[in-house]
Amino acid sequence: MSPKNEFQSDCQIFNPISTEVLCRSQSGSKYNASLLLLQPGRTKSGPKFGKRHGQIIIYFLLIFIAYSIRVNLSVGIVAMTDPTASSNPNIPTYNWTDKSVVLSAFFWGYILPQVGAGWLSNRYGPKWFLIGSMGVCSLAGMAIPSLAASLGSKGVMVGRAIQGLSQGFIFPSMHVLLAKWVPPNERSRLGTFVYAAGPFGTVASMLLTGFIASSWYGWPMVFYSFSGAGLAWCFLFCYYGCDGPSHHSTITEEEKFYIENSLGHTDQSTKMSTPWSKIFTSWPVWAIFLTQSGHNWGFWTLLTEIPAYMSNVMDFNIKSNSVLSALPYFVLWVLSFVFSSIADWLINKNILTIGVSRKVFNTIGLIVPAIALIYLGNTGADEHNKAIILLVIAVGVNSAIYCGFNVNHMDISPNHAGTLMGITNGASNICGIVAPLVVQLLVVEEKNPEQWKVIFYLTASIYALASLIFVIFGSGEIQPWNDEDKSDKEKTKA
Repeated sequence: MSPKNEFQSDCQIFNPISTEVLCRSQSGSKYNASLLLLQPGRTKSGPKFGKRHGQIIIYFLLIFIAYSIRVNLSVGIVAMTDPTASSNPNIPTYNWTDKSVVLSAFFWGYILPQVGAGWLSNRYGPKWFLIGSMGVCSLAGMAIPSLAASLGSKGVMVGRAIQGLSQGFIFPSMHVLLAKWVPPNERSRLGTFVYAAGPFGTVASMLLTGFIASSWYGWPMVFYSFSGAGLAWCFLFCYYGCDGPSHHSTITEEEKFYIENSLGHTDQSTKMSTPWSKIFTSWPVWAIFLTQSGHNWGFWTLLTEIPAYMSNVMDFNIKSNSVLSALPYFVLWVLSFVFSSIADWLINKNILTIGVSRKVFNTIGLIVPAIALIYLGNTGADEHNKAIILLVIAVGVNSAIYCGFNVNHMDISPNHAGTLMGITNGASNICGIVAPLVVQLLVVEEKNPEQWKVIFYLTASIYALASLIFVIFGSGEIQPWNDEDKSDKEKTKA
């Protein structure tokens, strides 16, 4: 097998006797890949810690901070409406009866920019969209204490909607970056490392929010602290962030060659036209969307309502409430690395195909939590330890979905991964709006465990249905329309 056949790249055999291979980079410069091809151990795995790993760490920080900002209100609103929460009697508190509506306000803005964000990031590069997104989100967070004081719960809703609108760019743009930086054989691990920063940020946010809100500084310092971290990230990414390997000034040709050849494309894919009709009529895309919708319903129901459940049914105070509310998400974060390592190992050892692996781990991540929620619905208000264990299982094992539908966009279409994530994430997060409102509708008496049982049963049923849909209609194969624009150009030249 010749080097050209072994590696699908923009390379030509320059000297057939010495197998010298000349490649052209994105910038148009040429480099000799002969040494790389003669060292297959290096080109197949790349450097153990390269520039791609540095970028991944920065992405981890982004998701960590974004989720911290996103969820701090879940615990913070308890302190905002409890006069005894802070040791400082001068911290303002409010008597709001629309707390579930306030919690859902983030998603009013979140779903709007998703599809456009994915398309724009695919076409023009995500770096400055991400910087602008986190910048606006952080400034809106800084304003929330003032909005609460001047406009009450309605003001907080406006601030949270603006935060949601700005964060709508994050996940589609992140998928674009991961599709360019992460080789397929590292996708489960590195993709999970980035997105598992969400639950890790949830843990940190809940713990720190409970600690800060109960301190002398009170709940306003919660919003100032996390928003300040968001602004600091903007400066970090402005200096170190890159849209892809071809845009990185210090990446080695070896690592660039390894990444681009393993992916089968370069950053030129950002200029491809989008096959909208093929996308919207693709069963694998619909499978991701419906599965993501079911997951989001359960995830955001638990994330936004666990503090209220722990406080009203289990009767925990603000400090212990934040600790116990964060525990399931810490377990989720830890288990995400276990599941992702196993998933990549099974794929790289050819034990499971990509598609089968995605379905197996997606099923684990939805069915096990569904069973735990059914048991939780039958747990008495005095069975504290049992309830905590079941919550940990329901949330923690859910981490397996990071190796399931969550990275599946890149499997079926690496060239349009950002657009796909924008479509599915934006539309599916309507559930993030509806789920807390359904809780407010069904849980009229917050201390009534029977009403909470209905919520847990409903969430379990949605999880099970979402898992079944992905098993039947999901796919791990690159779809024909992924390279449609490239194929059309080749036909035109011919």
